[in-house]
Amino acid sequence: MARLRRKSCIALFLFTLFIFGSLMGLRTLKPADGFMDLTPGLDFLPLIGGKLDRRSVARPPTAPAGQPRPGAPKSTKPPLSNTGPEGTLFYDVHIFYSTWYGAPQMDGKYIHWDHILVPHWDPKIASSYPRGRHMPPDDIGSSFYPELGAYSSRDPAVLESHMEQIGTSAAGVLVVSWYPPGLADDNGEPTEDLVPAVLDAAYRHNLKVTFHIQAYHGRNDQSVHDNVKYIIDRYGDHGAFYKFATSNGKSMPLFYIYDSYLTSPESWSELLSPTGAHSLRSSAYDSVFIGLIVEERHKHDILAAGFDGMYTYFASNGFSFGSSHHNWKGIKEFCDANNLLFIPSVGPGYIDTSIRPWNNHNTRNRVNGRYYETALQAALNVRPDMVTITSFNEWHEGTQIERAVPKKTVNKVYMDYQPHGPEHFLELTRTWVEQYSKEKEQWIM
Repeated sequence: MARLRRKSCIALFLFTLFIFGSLMGLRTLKPADGFMDLTPGLDFLPLIGGKLDRRSVARPPTAPAGQPRPGAPKSTKPPLSNTGPEGTLFYDVHIFYSTWYGAPQMDGKYIHWDHILVPHWDPKIASSYPRGRHMPPDDIGSSFYPELGAYSSRDPAVLESHMEQIGTSAAGVLVVSWYPPGLADDNGEPTEDLVPAVLDAAYRHNLKVTFHIQAYHGRNDQSVHDNVKYIIDRYGDHGAFYKFATSNGKSMPLFYIYDSYLTSPESWSELLSPTGAHSLRSSAYDSVFIGLIVEERHKHDILAAGFDGMYTYFASNGFSFGSSHHNWKGIKEFCDANNLLFIPSVGPGYIDTSIRPWNNHNTRNRVNGRYYETALQAALNVRPDMVTITSFNEWHEGTQIERAVPKKTVNKVYMDYQPHGPEHFLELTRTWVEQYSKEKEQWIM
């Protein structure tokens, strides 16, 4: 009898070991093996703790100019728009887009492609690295080289190509880096006057446009109040202007606020809380405002400030608390508990040593798309409300999914997407976005 019990225990132990080994094997599947490890069952409620729930269960596209806008959404299915070579766009996927590039044929000179080599803030370290600036068109401030060459963002042909490429990726919303009229980043020139052309080009391709308000000199809660009014008054009726449909049927503009932590939560609350001195809440300019989480404490600041959600922007896993994939589950739980949107940002890789030669430790190699798939899988694992892609064309930081080509000069060999073609990361994005849409339908249902 004792011998029989021993045999039974051994058999049970071996069976348990087999099951454990099988489960561990499934956990080690690479991202390319599938995105089916999620289960449906995410509930969306219009009110949580008496607070307006701005999380959307559907985002129908804004009606074209001159046509009536749709009413409250009746379906929980992600909206689709037939366009582009593959047929559909997904408006829960937003992609960061830069308009700061210039070339002689359109702008009289190269802009941004001739980026300076940024010195390290420590003079001792800075002395070990080269200084100066790039000399386009063969020497540009990027480790990759665009298929379109060192282009101008003002070139209509470039805009058309960009919209076509974004359509190929299936991302439905461009998030345009935005500075107020007359202002620009330290290495560029004002581009606000280009927004109408971007909106028109996006409209021709059924894409939508929203705004990434940059940390310009002098930005504060009052100036952002004025910025929001300016953008909505000027562009709010355009057919390509993005509106976010909340679960209670409201349709609202959405703004990403870059480096929001530079302004105190107390100041932001004057703009974003219902009782603020110049609050936009319950006004014609009320919108969905998304703050940037870099450090862990920022999630509490974003909540206290009155933001509606948070995004992570940076494409370098481990660079910050917010950009570290293993923190996304906890951030999502915090957002869910406090009725906030969580919008993780994913990117194909990161390399900015062409403009910050001392920053090699933050480089994230693309590994032929494996790094991107890992980030995409990490985002999908937390069942996000939306996803942002960093980026379509931030060439300086090597996060672009825009088409790139091999190029070799006397002094430099550019990186490329080989052994894949120039569209590899556009196509990879579409594959994942379609899977995300299928999964999200199940979560909502």
